[in-house]
Amino acid sequence: MYSARMPAVNMPAPMKTTRSTKRLRRAASALAAGAALTLALSGCTKLDTTSPSTVRKDAAEAKGADRAAFGTVDCRKAKCVALTFDAGPSENTPRLLRILKEKKVPATFFTLGKNHIEKYPELVKQMDAEGHEVASHTWSHKILTKIDAKEARKELERPNEAIEKLIGKKPTLMRPPQGRTNDDVNKLSKELGLAEILWTVTAKDYTTDDSKLIQKRVIDQTKRDGIILLHDIYKGTVPAVPGVIDELKKRGYVFVTVPQLLAPGKAEPGKVYR
Repeated sequence: MYSARMPAVNMPAPMKTTRSTKRLRRAASALAAGAALTLALSGCTKLDTTSPSTVRKDAAEAKGADRAAFGTVDCRKAKCVALTFDAGPSENTPRLLRILKEKKVPATFFTLGKNHIEKYPELVKQMDAEGHEVASHTWSHKILTKIDAKEARKELERPNEAIEKLIGKKPTLMRPPQGRTNDDVNKLSKELGLAEILWTVTAKDYTTDDSKLIQKRVIDQTKRDGIILLHDIYKGTVPAVPGVIDELKKRGYVFVTVPQLLAPGKAEPGKVYR
């Protein structure tokens, strides 16, 4: 993992501080902070990601793409968003599944192995049976960029095997803990048949149990092709979901799984999508 330290800059001779220079300094500080945050999230100096619209466009232009390949929704025309949940299942998940069923909304679940898939295998089966996408969030939420290759492989292989045993198919999508990835993780993901899915919307629901605040944060950030990150392990999150769904539907959004968001294209193992 590379350092997020910004390169040294040759500073001009001291000058009289004015409102204008203060504003420039604040802007520069904000830019540096943003760059550092990007590096911290990616775990490397450069993170190449592909957008859903790019995947759809490339696939639609490819020879042989037919209407059936677009699935149930053509996200070239519809204002699609993907609702995703990390780190479950948990005791909150049955209520969440009831809400999603009532609202007729599919979701993508990035499930965690230890203490989650292990503890709630029937919920994983239910997710799949009810049309949701079951994906991986590693076995024990270790930061993949901070562990050796052997351990990282185990973190990705174990949930793959556990999910396949429960629903009869291995996941094709993975979300790295904290969104931290790099070239080594990309290479390993490719070997294991996993594409990496990040996000564009986060409510930071790990910082608050205020359901109204979680709802507001999601709604304020969501745009077309958004990938919404929530966690069904926190008590404030699930109560926020009905309001999120209702308001975004009112604004013309259509909820789809991550694979449907990319259709007629498909997520390629080893690549990162956001």
